[in-house]
Amino acid sequence: MIGFLGMILSLGLLIFFAYRSASVLVLGPVMALLAAVFSLQPGLATYTQVFMPAMGGFVITYFPLFLLGAVFGRFLESSGAATAIANGIVDRLGKSQAIPAVVLACAILTYGGVSLFVVAFAVYPIAVALFRSADIPKRLIPATIALGAFTFTMTALPGTPAIQNAIPMPYFGTTPFAAPGLGLIAAIVMGGGGLAWLVFRQRRAQMASEGYGPWDDPSPETSDGEGPSFAIAALPIVVVIALNYLLSVHVFPALDTSYLAEPRFGETDISELRGIWAIMVALTFATLLLIALNIRRLATPQTDLTNGANASMLPIFNTASLVGFGAVIAALPAFATVSEAVETIGGGPLVSLAVSTGLLAGLTGSASGGMSIALEAVGAQYLAQAQALGLSPDLLHRVTTLATGGLDALPHNGAVITLLAICGLSHRDSYGDIAVVAVCIPLIALVVVIALGTILGSF
Repeated sequence: MIGFLGMILSLGLLIFFAYRSASVLVLGPVMALLAAVFSLQPGLATYTQVFMPAMGGFVITYFPLFLLGAVFGRFLESSGAATAIANGIVDRLGKSQAIPAVVLACAILTYGGVSLFVVAFAVYPIAVALFRSADIPKRLIPATIALGAFTFTMTALPGTPAIQNAIPMPYFGTTPFAAPGLGLIAAIVMGGGGLAWLVFRQRRAQMASEGYGPWDDPSPETSDGEGPSFAIAALPIVVVIALNYLLSVHVFPALDTSYLAEPRFGETDISELRGIWAIMVALTFATLLLIALNIRRLATPQTDLTNGANASMLPIFNTASLVGFGAVIAALPAFATVSEAVETIGGGPLVSLAVSTGLLAGLTGSASGGMSIALEAVGAQYLAQAQALGLSPDLLHRVTTLATGGLDALPHNGAVITLLAICGLSHRDSYGDIAVVAVCIPLIALVVVIALGTILGSF
């Protein structure tokens, strides 16, 4: 009982201090040690033999994806391509469609591999101009950006290079295009439901004669006409998606990779690596193409490369610290009790997997962190159960990503806190709408996918 209370206390304090913007790099090991002490586990051994290997393992596996994604996003931003894509969408939809325009701009950028933090910074000035022009309350901007950047493009759309879609691949031997039909259905539920909610809120505000608000925002920067065209700006994103698909589904599986079975290469096979390899190659080629197409628009490409690489450090180590914390929690005797309780929920491995990964994502405030913790602890177990029942690993992949894309957006989530800071708003101003579009509706999409997957299988 004391061990269980220590686990709950450490999780609660992690959420409490993360909500107040304390460093996760510090919180992770401190709260892990607190939980270990309550369970009468040796502190130093827990830190060096459990926490650090888990943290380091995450960095070893996913560092290239964080690095390449951040560099690609940096060049997309500095070349003016991100702004050109956003402006192009606005021009085509019209300013009267401010909410759909902002959602679509965010969705295209994040689906192309741009960090959601970069997207928030790039799209926010455009959102301010559109919402102010249409006299839509500013308090709806964070939820609008969250819908486009934090939901269906992160966990549902087939082929998305988001880290949340990459983490399950080594555990299940899948690709970024796992269960594409179910992913598209989930995306429709999230995107359609989120847009319906935001439009409903906009109309309620208009009926109450509530306009943009008394916000003293600086005038957003406008394009000076020197940026790339919409087609040129979007081409590298198309390359990311196309190459990702071709390499993971057709090219790598057809190659002779028998050498991977050698001890020096980890005694593995291409099924565990093709997804990560495909995203790495796709982002590399897309970045080179982006530079070549915009070389005259890049004033300091070397600085952009350095800044992009540096920008990848904090996100991956924050997530890795949460993974280390989760590994310590998973090693505690109290966690075994919780795992047994989850397994008794019923509904088979899909429901148990969804509950365990979703809860951990919510507790840590990180989709990627919660996913890594759960899969490291029970991924092989759920895969074996699913195969015994004839369920496809692709279905497990998609359920895992969707399960962590709901409760991860609770108030202490780093992306939520950053987004509100960018918009100059508080949780009281805007979190209610974020909760609907980024927590409630994604959970509905998860239930739909589990129901369809159980009946129809993976498609």
